[in-house]
Amino acid sequence: MCLAIPGQIVSMVEGTAHGALVEVVGVRRRVDVSLVEPDGIAPGDWVLIHVGFAMSKIRADEAIDQLRMLSVLGEEEAAKQEARGYFDEESP
Repeated sequence: MCLAIPGQIVSMVEGTAHGALVEVVGVRRRVDVSLVEPDGIAPGDWVLIHVGFAMSKIRADEAIDQLRMLSVLGEEEAAKQEARGYFDEESP
């Protein structure tokens, strides 16, 4: 079970107050970024995501290390399944 997984912001979702399209291990989903907006976010930034919410902004090297660790632990598929549970980019 993943508590938080790193994802990279692809774009901000137009027409939503706090939505961003984020890629998590090859899966793109919309997540709520209201908790990290005060930190200043933009496409290309990395965030830690838990149940569809970006919880904190992280550095790229931290994200890559965490993704590598997920792979080493055999948890990459679990991370993909977790990401698939988030709202998709078509959701309101």
